[in-house]
Amino acid sequence: MSLSQRWQEVRKGFEPAFWVANVTELFERLSFYGVQAVLAVYLHENLRFSEAQSGDLIGFFSAVVWFLPILGGTLADRVGFRRALAVAYLVLALGYFLIGSLGSPWMAPLREAIPLYWLMLVILAIPALGPAVVKPCVVGTTARASTENVRSLGYSIYYTLVNVGGMLGPLVAYIVRRSIGIENVFRVCAASVLLMSLATILFFKEPSRSGEQKVSSFAEAFRNMFVVLRNFKFMLFLVLFSGYWILFWQEFISLPLFIRDVNPQADVDLLLTVDPLVVILLQIVVSFLTRKLRAFSAMVLGFLITSLAWLFLAWGDTTWQINTAWRIGGWEIAVQGLPWMAVFALIGVALGEMVQSPRYYDYVSRLAPPGQQGTYMGYSFLPIAIGSLLAGVIGGRLVHYYREVVGQPQRLWLVVTGIGLGSTLLLWIYDRVVKPPEASKPS
Repeated sequence: MSLSQRWQEVRKGFEPAFWVANVTELFERLSFYGVQAVLAVYLHENLRFSEAQSGDLIGFFSAVVWFLPILGGTLADRVGFRRALAVAYLVLALGYFLIGSLGSPWMAPLREAIPLYWLMLVILAIPALGPAVVKPCVVGTTARASTENVRSLGYSIYYTLVNVGGMLGPLVAYIVRRSIGIENVFRVCAASVLLMSLATILFFKEPSRSGEQKVSSFAEAFRNMFVVLRNFKFMLFLVLFSGYWILFWQEFISLPLFIRDVNPQADVDLLLTVDPLVVILLQIVVSFLTRKLRAFSAMVLGFLITSLAWLFLAWGDTTWQINTAWRIGGWEIAVQGLPWMAVFALIGVALGEMVQSPRYYDYVSRLAPPGQQGTYMGYSFLPIAIGSLLAGVIGGRLVHYYREVVGQPQRLWLVVTGIGLGSTLLLWIYDRVVKPPEASKPS
Protein backbone atom coordinates (compact mmCIF):
# COMPACT_ATOMS: atom_id res chain seq x y z
CA MET A 1 0.00 0.00 0.00
CA SER A 2 1.37 3.42 -0.99
CA LEU A 3 1.72 6.29 1.46
CA SER A 4 -1.08 8.23 -0.26
CA GLN A 5 -3.40 5.22 -0.08
CA ARG A 6 -2.66 4.77 3.61
CA TRP A 7 -3.32 8.47 4.21
CA GLN A 8 -6.72 8.19 2.51
CA GLU A 9 -7.46 5.12 4.57
CA VAL A 10 -6.63 6.99 7.75
CA ARG A 11 -8.47 10.17 6.71
CA LYS A 12 -11.68 8.29 5.95
CA GLY A 13 -11.32 5.79 8.75
CA PHE A 14 -12.22 8.14 11.63
CA GLU A 15 -15.55 9.84 12.19
CA PRO A 16 -15.48 13.45 13.54
CA ALA A 17 -16.61 12.14 16.94
CA PHE A 18 -13.25 10.36 17.26
CA TRP A 19 -11.34 13.65 17.12
CA VAL A 20 -13.74 15.57 19.38
CA ALA A 21 -13.68 12.85 22.06
CA ASN A 22 -9.91 12.53 22.01
CA VAL A 23 -9.23 16.29 22.09
CA THR A 24 -11.54 16.72 25.09
CA GLU A 25 -9.79 13.74 26.68
CA LEU A 26 -6.49 15.58 26.26
CA PHE A 27 -7.77 18.45 28.41
CA GLU A 28 -9.39 16.08 30.89
CA ARG A 29 -6.03 14.36 31.31
CA LEU A 30 -4.31 17.74 31.64
CA SER A 31 -6.62 18.50 34.54
CA PHE A 32 -6.37 15.05 36.10
CA TYR A 33 -2.59 14.91 36.05
CA GLY A 34 -2.31 18.53 37.09
CA VAL A 35 -4.25 17.56 40.21
CA GLN A 36 -2.24 14.36 40.69
CA ALA A 37 1.05 16.25 40.36
CA VAL A 38 0.40 18.31 43.49
CA LEU A 39 -2.10 16.19 45.44
CA ALA A 40 0.40 14.27 47.59
CA VAL A 41 2.25 17.46 48.54
CA TYR A 42 -1.02 19.36 49.10
CA LEU A 43 -2.35 16.68 51.45
CA HIS A 44 0.87 16.09 53.37
CA GLU A 45 2.33 19.60 53.59
CA ASN A 46 -0.66 21.96 53.32
CA LEU A 47 -3.38 19.93 55.04
CA ARG A 48 -0.95 18.13 57.39
CA PHE A 49 -2.04 14.56 56.75
CA SER A 50 0.51 11.83 57.54
CA GLU A 51 2.23 9.88 54.77
CA ALA A 52 -0.10 6.93 55.40
CA GLN A 53 -3.22 9.13 55.38
CA SER A 54 -2.06 10.93 52.24
CA GLY A 55 -1.44 7.61 50.51
CA ASP A 56 -4.82 6.26 51.59
CA LEU A 57 -6.64 9.36 50.31
CA ILE A 58 -4.86 9.33 46.96
CA GLY A 59 -5.41 5.58 46.67
CA PHE A 60 -9.11 6.00 47.44
CA PHE A 61 -9.45 8.83 44.92
CA SER A 62 -7.67 6.91 42.16
CA ALA A 63 -9.50 3.67 42.93
CA VAL A 64 -12.89 5.35 42.60
CA VAL A 65 -11.72 7.09 39.42
CA TRP A 66 -10.79 3.78 37.84
CA PHE A 67 -13.36 1.42 39.37
CA LEU A 68 -16.49 3.33 38.43
CA PRO A 69 -15.87 3.14 34.65
CA ILE A 70 -17.38 -0.34 35.01
CA LEU A 71 -20.69 1.34 35.83
CA GLY A 72 -19.96 4.38 33.67
CA GLY A 73 -19.43 2.23 30.60
CA THR A 74 -22.72 0.45 31.21
CA LEU A 75 -24.48 3.79 31.61
CA ALA A 76 -22.85 5.20 28.47
CA ASP A 77 -24.00 2.19 26.43
CA ARG A 78 -27.56 3.15 27.34
CA VAL A 79 -27.77 6.98 27.44
CA GLY A 80 -25.21 7.71 24.74
CA PHE A 81 -21.68 9.03 24.83
CA ARG A 82 -22.50 12.69 24.16
CA ARG A 83 -24.78 13.24 27.16
CA ALA A 84 -22.62 11.12 29.42
CA LEU A 85 -19.47 13.07 28.52
CA ALA A 86 -21.02 16.50 28.99
CA VAL A 87 -22.33 15.66 32.47
CA ALA A 88 -19.07 13.96 33.47
CA TYR A 89 -17.00 17.06 32.67
CA LEU A 90 -19.37 19.19 34.77
CA VAL A 91 -18.96 16.84 37.75
CA LEU A 92 -15.18 16.98 37.37
CA ALA A 93 -15.21 20.78 37.36
CA LEU A 94 -17.23 20.89 40.58
CA GLY A 95 -15.00 18.37 42.34
CA TYR A 96 -11.69 20.03 41.46
CA PHE A 97 -13.05 23.41 42.50
CA LEU A 98 -14.08 22.04 45.92
CA ILE A 99 -10.67 20.47 46.54
CA GLY A 100 -8.93 23.78 45.88
CA SER A 101 -11.46 25.64 48.03
CA LEU A 102 -11.14 23.43 51.10
CA GLY A 103 -9.23 26.12 52.98
CA SER A 104 -11.55 28.97 51.93
CA PRO A 105 -13.55 30.88 54.59
CA TRP A 106 -16.88 29.84 53.10
CA MET A 107 -16.03 26.18 53.81
CA ALA A 108 -15.19 26.84 57.48
CA PRO A 109 -18.56 25.51 58.77
CA LEU A 110 -17.93 22.18 57.03
CA ARG A 111 -14.37 21.98 58.35
CA GLU A 112 -15.66 22.56 61.87
CA ALA A 113 -18.54 20.08 61.59
CA ILE A 114 -16.70 17.17 59.94
CA PRO A 115 -13.23 15.76 60.73
CA LEU A 116 -10.88 16.92 58.00
CA TYR A 117 -9.92 13.41 56.87
CA TRP A 118 -13.54 12.39 56.29
CA LEU A 119 -14.41 15.70 54.69
CA MET A 120 -11.52 15.27 52.27
CA LEU A 121 -12.63 11.72 51.54
CA VAL A 122 -16.12 12.92 50.58
CA ILE A 123 -14.83 15.80 48.46
CA LEU A 124 -12.37 13.56 46.61
CA ALA A 125 -15.24 11.24 45.68
CA ILE A 126 -16.90 13.99 43.62
CA PRO A 127 -14.26 14.50 40.90
CA ALA A 128 -13.61 10.76 40.97
CA LEU A 129 -17.07 10.29 39.42
CA GLY A 130 -16.11 12.19 36.25
CA PRO A 131 -13.49 9.88 34.71
CA ALA A 132 -15.80 6.97 35.53
CA VAL A 133 -17.84 8.05 32.53
CA VAL A 134 -15.23 9.92 30.48
CA LYS A 135 -12.82 7.01 30.05
CA PRO A 136 -15.22 4.37 28.68
CA CYS A 137 -16.91 7.01 26.52
CA VAL A 138 -13.64 8.05 24.89
CA VAL A 139 -12.26 4.56 24.36
CA GLY A 140 -15.72 3.39 23.28
CA THR A 141 -15.92 6.26 20.80
CA THR A 142 -12.47 5.31 19.53
CA ALA A 143 -13.76 1.79 18.89
CA ARG A 144 -17.05 2.85 17.29
CA ALA A 145 -15.81 5.86 15.33
CA SER A 146 -12.89 4.10 13.63
CA THR A 147 -12.90 1.43 10.97
CA GLU A 148 -11.26 -1.92 11.59
CA ASN A 149 -8.18 -1.19 9.47
CA VAL A 150 -7.28 1.96 11.48
CA ARG A 151 -8.53 0.98 14.94
CA SER A 152 -5.09 0.08 16.30
CA LEU A 153 -3.81 3.43 15.02
CA GLY A 154 -6.80 5.06 16.73
CA TYR A 155 -5.76 3.64 20.09
CA SER A 156 -2.21 4.83 19.53
CA ILE A 157 -3.55 8.34 18.82
CA TYR A 158 -5.73 8.14 21.92
CA TYR A 159 -2.79 7.01 24.01
CA THR A 160 -0.52 9.73 22.61
CA LEU A 161 -3.05 12.50 23.32
CA VAL A 162 -3.55 11.14 26.83
CA ASN A 163 0.17 11.57 27.35
CA VAL A 164 0.17 15.09 25.88
CA GLY A 165 -2.37 15.93 28.57
CA GLY A 166 -0.30 14.00 31.10
CA MET A 167 2.74 16.12 30.25
CA LEU A 168 0.93 19.47 30.17
CA GLY A 169 -0.91 18.82 33.46
CA PRO A 170 2.15 18.76 35.74
CA LEU A 171 3.66 21.66 33.77
CA VAL A 172 0.54 23.76 34.30
CA ALA A 173 0.52 22.70 37.96
CA TYR A 174 4.15 23.81 38.33
CA ILE A 175 3.47 27.23 36.76
CA VAL A 176 0.25 27.85 38.72
CA ARG A 177 1.73 26.65 42.03
CA ARG A 178 4.75 28.92 41.73
CA SER A 179 2.77 31.96 40.58
CA ILE A 180 -0.57 31.97 42.44
CA GLY A 181 -0.43 29.08 44.93
CA ILE A 182 -0.97 25.34 45.07
CA GLU A 183 -4.70 25.58 45.85
CA ASN A 184 -5.28 27.40 42.54
CA VAL A 185 -3.96 24.41 40.61
CA PHE A 186 -7.26 22.70 41.38
CA ARG A 187 -9.29 25.72 40.26
CA VAL A 188 -7.45 26.04 36.95
CA CYS A 189 -8.04 22.33 36.34
CA ALA A 190 -11.73 22.84 37.11
CA ALA A 191 -11.94 25.58 34.46
CA SER A 192 -10.29 23.29 31.90
CA VAL A 193 -12.84 20.48 32.21
CA LEU A 194 -15.74 22.96 32.39
CA LEU A 195 -14.76 24.17 28.91
CA MET A 196 -14.68 20.56 27.71
CA SER A 197 -18.29 20.10 28.80
CA LEU A 198 -19.25 23.02 26.58
CA ALA A 199 -17.15 21.69 23.69
CA THR A 200 -18.89 18.31 23.94
CA ILE A 201 -22.34 19.88 23.81
CA LEU A 202 -21.41 21.99 20.78
CA PHE A 203 -19.31 19.63 18.66
CA PHE A 204 -19.75 15.98 19.63
CA LYS A 205 -22.01 13.84 17.47
CA GLU A 206 -22.90 10.35 18.66
CA PRO A 207 -20.74 7.84 16.73
CA SER A 208 -22.29 5.13 14.63
CA ARG A 209 -22.47 1.64 16.11
CA SER A 210 -21.24 -0.24 13.01
CA GLY A 211 -24.03 -2.79 13.20
CA GLU A 212 -24.07 -3.04 16.99
CA GLN A 213 -27.45 -3.51 18.62
CA LYS A 214 -28.18 -0.89 21.28
CA VAL A 215 -29.16 -2.29 24.65
CA SER A 216 -32.89 -1.85 25.13
CA SER A 217 -33.00 -1.04 28.84
CA PHE A 218 -30.91 -0.24 31.90
CA ALA A 219 -31.74 -3.72 33.20
CA GLU A 220 -30.19 -5.25 30.09
CA ALA A 221 -27.17 -2.96 30.44
CA PHE A 222 -26.61 -4.14 34.01
CA ARG A 223 -27.11 -7.75 32.96
CA ASN A 224 -24.33 -7.23 30.41
CA MET A 225 -22.12 -5.97 33.23
CA PHE A 226 -22.62 -9.16 35.25
CA VAL A 227 -22.11 -11.29 32.16
CA VAL A 228 -18.59 -9.87 32.03
CA LEU A 229 -18.09 -10.80 35.70
CA ARG A 230 -18.85 -14.44 34.82
CA ASN A 231 -16.08 -14.44 32.22
CA PHE A 232 -13.51 -16.02 34.55
CA LYS A 233 -10.52 -15.91 32.21
CA PHE A 234 -11.07 -12.26 31.44
CA MET A 235 -11.57 -11.29 35.08
CA LEU A 236 -8.48 -13.25 36.17
CA PHE A 237 -6.45 -11.44 33.52
CA LEU A 238 -7.68 -8.06 34.84
CA VAL A 239 -6.84 -8.93 38.45
CA LEU A 240 -3.32 -10.09 37.55
CA PHE A 241 -2.73 -7.01 35.43
CA SER A 242 -3.51 -4.76 38.41
CA GLY A 243 0.04 -5.41 39.62
CA TYR A 244 1.30 -3.13 36.87
CA TRP A 245 -0.65 -0.21 38.28
CA ILE A 246 0.68 -0.74 41.79
CA LEU A 247 4.04 0.07 40.22
CA PHE A 248 2.83 2.94 38.08
CA TRP A 249 0.99 4.88 40.80
CA GLN A 250 4.08 5.07 42.97
CA GLU A 251 5.01 7.86 40.55
CA PHE A 252 2.31 10.01 42.15
CA ILE A 253 2.33 8.67 45.73
CA SER A 254 5.70 7.41 46.97
CA LEU A 255 7.89 9.36 44.57
CA PRO A 256 6.77 12.92 45.52
CA LEU A 257 6.91 12.13 49.25
CA PHE A 258 10.29 10.41 48.87
CA ILE A 259 11.85 13.31 46.93
CA ARG A 260 10.41 16.03 49.17
CA ASP A 261 11.97 14.20 52.10
CA VAL A 262 15.36 14.44 50.37
CA ASN A 263 14.77 18.11 49.41
CA PRO A 264 11.66 19.90 50.79
CA GLN A 265 11.85 22.51 48.00
CA ALA A 266 12.01 20.02 45.12
CA ASP A 267 9.75 20.77 42.14
CA VAL A 268 8.24 17.31 42.01
CA ASP A 269 5.32 18.46 39.87
CA LEU A 270 7.73 19.42 37.08
CA LEU A 271 9.49 16.05 37.40
CA LEU A 272 6.22 14.31 36.57
CA THR A 273 6.35 15.68 33.01
CA VAL A 274 9.18 13.23 32.22
CA ASP A 275 7.07 10.08 31.77
CA PRO A 276 4.47 11.53 29.36
CA LEU A 277 7.09 13.56 27.47
CA VAL A 278 9.10 10.40 26.75
CA VAL A 279 5.91 8.66 25.61
CA ILE A 280 5.08 11.51 23.23
CA LEU A 281 8.56 11.46 21.72
CA LEU A 282 9.05 7.71 21.41
CA GLN A 283 5.61 6.03 21.22
CA ILE A 284 5.63 5.67 17.43
CA VAL A 285 9.18 4.28 17.46
CA VAL A 286 8.42 1.80 20.25
CA SER A 287 5.16 0.72 18.57
CA PHE A 288 7.08 0.09 15.34
CA LEU A 289 9.82 -1.91 17.08
CA THR A 290 7.31 -4.08 18.97
CA ARG A 291 4.74 -4.40 16.19
CA LYS A 292 5.48 -8.11 15.61
CA LEU A 293 5.10 -9.08 19.26
CA ARG A 294 1.92 -10.84 20.33
CA ALA A 295 -0.28 -8.61 22.43
CA PHE A 296 0.39 -10.67 25.55
CA SER A 297 4.13 -10.79 24.96
CA ALA A 298 4.15 -6.99 24.64
CA MET A 299 2.21 -6.61 27.88
CA VAL A 300 4.54 -8.93 29.80
CA LEU A 301 7.61 -7.16 28.42
CA GLY A 302 6.22 -3.74 29.37
CA PHE A 303 5.47 -5.06 32.85
CA LEU A 304 9.06 -6.26 33.26
CA ILE A 305 10.64 -3.00 32.06
CA THR A 306 8.53 -0.91 34.45
CA SER A 307 9.38 -3.21 37.36
CA LEU A 308 13.13 -2.86 36.80
CA ALA A 309 12.98 0.91 36.23
CA TRP A 310 12.47 1.66 39.92
CA LEU A 311 15.88 0.15 40.72
CA PHE A 312 17.46 3.46 39.66
CA LEU A 313 16.09 4.95 42.88
CA ALA A 314 16.97 1.91 44.99
CA TRP A 315 20.66 1.95 44.09
CA GLY A 316 21.30 5.42 42.67
CA ASP A 317 22.75 8.53 44.32
CA THR A 318 19.79 10.84 44.99
CA THR A 319 22.09 13.75 45.88
CA TRP A 320 22.96 14.02 42.16
CA GLN A 321 20.23 16.58 41.44
CA ILE A 322 19.02 19.07 38.85
CA ASN A 323 19.28 22.64 40.17
CA THR A 324 19.13 25.19 37.36
CA ALA A 325 17.07 28.00 35.81
CA TRP A 326 16.25 29.21 32.30
CA ARG A 327 14.91 32.55 31.13
CA ILE A 328 12.54 32.63 28.15
CA GLY A 329 11.60 36.24 27.52
CA GLY A 330 10.01 37.47 30.72
CA TRP A 331 9.53 33.94 32.05
CA GLU A 332 11.91 32.09 34.31
CA ILE A 333 11.78 28.33 34.69
CA ALA A 334 13.66 27.32 37.82
CA VAL A 335 14.21 23.63 38.48
CA GLN A 336 15.15 22.70 42.01
CA GLY A 337 16.10 19.50 43.80
CA LEU A 338 15.17 16.85 41.22
CA PRO A 339 17.32 13.69 41.47
CA TRP A 340 18.68 12.50 38.13
CA MET A 341 17.99 8.94 39.23
CA ALA A 342 14.29 9.80 39.44
CA VAL A 343 14.46 11.09 35.85
CA PHE A 344 16.07 7.83 34.72
CA ALA A 345 13.49 5.78 36.63
CA LEU A 346 10.61 7.65 34.99
CA ILE A 347 12.14 7.17 31.55
CA GLY A 348 12.17 3.43 32.27
CA VAL A 349 8.56 3.53 33.50
CA ALA A 350 7.58 5.33 30.29
CA LEU A 351 9.31 2.72 28.11
CA GLY A 352 7.42 -0.08 29.83
CA GLU A 353 4.19 1.85 29.50
CA MET A 354 4.72 2.43 25.76
CA VAL A 355 5.30 -1.25 25.13
CA GLN A 356 2.17 -2.52 26.88
CA SER A 357 -0.51 0.15 27.06
CA PRO A 358 -1.78 0.54 23.44
CA ARG A 359 -1.74 -3.23 22.99
CA TYR A 360 -3.70 -3.70 26.20
CA TYR A 361 -6.63 -1.47 25.15
CA ASP A 362 -6.70 -2.91 21.65
CA TYR A 363 -6.67 -6.43 23.13
CA VAL A 364 -9.60 -5.73 25.46
CA SER A 365 -11.63 -3.91 22.78
CA ARG A 366 -11.54 -7.02 20.59
CA LEU A 367 -13.07 -9.13 23.35
CA ALA A 368 -16.27 -7.05 23.50
CA PRO A 369 -19.44 -8.60 22.02
CA PRO A 370 -21.70 -6.36 19.87
CA GLY A 371 -23.44 -3.67 21.90
CA GLN A 372 -21.07 -4.00 24.86
CA GLN A 373 -18.07 -1.86 23.83
CA GLY A 374 -18.71 0.61 26.65
CA THR A 375 -19.19 -2.17 29.21
CA TYR A 376 -16.03 -4.08 28.30
CA MET A 377 -13.93 -0.93 27.98
CA GLY A 378 -15.27 0.10 31.37
CA TYR A 379 -13.92 -3.14 32.81
CA SER A 380 -10.56 -2.48 31.14
CA PHE A 381 -9.95 0.11 33.88
CA LEU A 382 -10.55 -2.33 36.74
CA PRO A 383 -6.82 -3.19 37.04
CA ILE A 384 -6.04 0.51 37.45
CA ALA A 385 -8.64 0.74 40.23
CA ILE A 386 -7.28 -2.26 42.12
CA GLY A 387 -3.68 -1.21 41.55
CA SER A 388 -4.19 2.41 42.58
CA LEU A 389 -6.02 1.44 45.78
CA LEU A 390 -3.24 -0.94 46.78
CA ALA A 391 -0.59 1.57 45.66
CA GLY A 392 -2.07 4.15 48.03
CA VAL A 393 -2.19 1.74 50.96
CA ILE A 394 1.34 0.47 50.28
CA GLY A 395 3.07 3.66 49.10
CA GLY A 396 2.60 6.04 52.03
CA ARG A 397 3.38 3.32 54.55
CA LEU A 398 6.54 2.27 52.70
CA VAL A 399 7.76 5.88 52.75
CA HIS A 400 7.07 6.15 56.49
CA TYR A 401 8.51 2.74 57.41
CA TYR A 402 11.77 2.99 55.48
CA ARG A 403 12.33 6.61 56.47
CA GLU A 404 11.25 6.64 60.13
CA VAL A 405 11.77 3.02 61.25
CA VAL A 406 14.54 1.62 59.05
CA GLY A 407 16.27 4.90 58.25
CA GLN A 408 17.01 3.79 54.67
CA PRO A 409 14.25 5.33 52.52
CA GLN A 410 15.74 4.12 49.22
CA ARG A 411 15.03 0.51 50.17
CA LEU A 412 11.32 1.05 49.56
CA TRP A 413 12.05 0.86 45.82
CA LEU A 414 13.37 -2.69 46.23
CA VAL A 415 9.94 -3.65 47.59
CA VAL A 416 8.21 -1.92 44.68
CA THR A 417 10.44 -3.74 42.18
CA GLY A 418 9.78 -7.06 43.93
CA ILE A 419 6.00 -6.53 43.63
CA GLY A 420 6.46 -5.84 39.93
CA LEU A 421 8.61 -8.88 39.23
CA GLY A 422 6.20 -11.17 41.07
CA SER A 423 3.25 -9.76 39.12
CA THR A 424 5.13 -10.12 35.83
CA LEU A 425 5.76 -13.79 36.58
CA LEU A 426 2.09 -14.41 37.36
CA LEU A 427 0.99 -12.77 34.10
CA TRP A 428 3.51 -14.88 32.15
CA ILE A 429 2.16 -18.05 33.82
CA TYR A 430 -1.39 -16.99 32.96
CA ASP A 431 -0.45 -16.68 29.30
CA ARG A 432 1.17 -20.12 29.29
CA VAL A 433 -1.46 -21.99 31.32
CA VAL A 434 -4.79 -20.32 30.56
CA LYS A 435 -3.83 -19.41 26.97
CA PRO A 436 -6.75 -17.12 26.10
CA PRO A 437 -7.50 -17.65 22.38
CA GLU A 438 -7.62 -13.89 21.69
CA ALA A 439 -3.94 -13.57 22.59
CA SER A 440 -2.94 -15.49 19.46
CA LYS A 441 -4.89 -13.22 17.11
CA PRO A 442 -3.11 -10.34 15.39
CA SER A 443 -3.77 -6.98 17.01
